[in-house]
Amino acid sequence: MSEMNDEKYRAPGQGNEDDLEQLLLHGVTLEDTRSSHAPAAISPGENEDEDISNTSDRDVQGALGLYAEAAQDMATSTVELGLGRHFACVDFCNQAVEKAAQAISLLRFGRRSTYDHDLRALGALVGAPQEIQDEMAKLTPFHPEAFYANTPPEEADEIISAELASSYIQSARKVMRWARDIVLSA
Repeated sequence: MSEMNDEKYRAPGQGNEDDLEQLLLHGVTLEDTRSSHAPAAISPGENEDEDISNTSDRDVQGALGLYAEAAQDMATSTVELGLGRHFACVDFCNQAVEKAAQAISLLRFGRRSTYDHDLRALGALVGAPQEIQDEMAKLTPFHPEAFYANTPPEEADEIISAELASSYIQSARKVMRWARDIVLSA
């Protein structure tokens, strides 16, 4: 019976498409997943998405922690969508994408990258492929400071439909999958 429960909480990895989001929903921590399922290190150049020349400046623990926060934000976005709070949903998608990109920054540069809430620019800074930058750009308008500059808070949920919010969740998930592959193989 415990083997069956352990199987349910396997770490995401190659051949296992369970998202970290699902693990976090069940209360599994990063330490639980790293003990017996730690991925092998990838040498620079072995993976197209890896462009790490100085591995001594990497912050792997920080990247894992920040990616876990991003996964929690993704889980929260789906809850917000279910509650009909569409702006909160896309705001959490925006936050998740930012944290995922900053996790890559911690791996590649050993620090978070400075940016001005333009997620496409952040994606470019951390070396995201163009298609990922395009997905990130879709979420840029939903930083609360920018969104509320032109929209009264009481109208926010009416401006974004459930269908539109769902499409933003899909964009955020694409970015999350890209970042997951890099962060969890560090």
